Amino acid sequence: MTVIDRRTGRRRAYGLPPQTARGAADGPAAGSSAAAPSCLPVGQPGGCGRTALWGWSPPDLPADTPLKRRIDRLLPRSGVSAVACFVAVVGLFILAPHLPTRAGLTADGLAALAGGAWCGLNFWRCRHAHCAVTSGGWLALSALAFGGAVLGHSLISGYEQPVFLAVLAAALAFEAAWRWARGTSAVAPGNAQRGAAQR
Repeated sequence: MTVIDRRTGRRRAYGLPPQTARGAADGPAAGSSAAAPSCLPVGQPGGCGRTALWGWSPPDLPADTPLKRRIDRLLPRSGVSAVACFVAVVGLFILAPHLPTRAGLTADGLAALAGGAWCGLNFWRCRHAHCAVTSGGWLALSALAFGGAVLGHSLISGYEQPVFLAVLAAALAFEAAWRWARGTSAVAPGNAQRGAAQR
């Protein structure tokens, strides 16, 4: 037996809560829950994973190895931990110009290393398009900054921070172009289909 829910105006099975009864009363064609792909919880083998950075990143690829599950637990993806990482990188860049040359280049190198490592791991786990550019660009920049710290002078004439921002701009442009062309911000086929299904 079905009744009309006064709040939503939809039919639902009598005696069931609106959220669970809608699919039972309307059938698979009306509700999206039956058509949605099922996912195991985050951290379990075959789990579809969470979205990172408040939903900006694509869902994680399946956590089918212990290493992937460990990375998923440790990698800051949203909330206070992600904000703390952003603040740490910005803080290093603000501090760098006020330090002696070697220490300043080391601070720039640490900031680029943190950003590049984070994006590299994020790309590995969810194939976020901009991370393909930022991970490689920032890791290369960190190597240049650390090399300059060893030598006692910048290898790129003191442009470490502008280069960091240029890599970020190029990465976001790449992601915008990728999303426009493919309809998803993920560069892996599995996530491309998943991202298209979620839109």
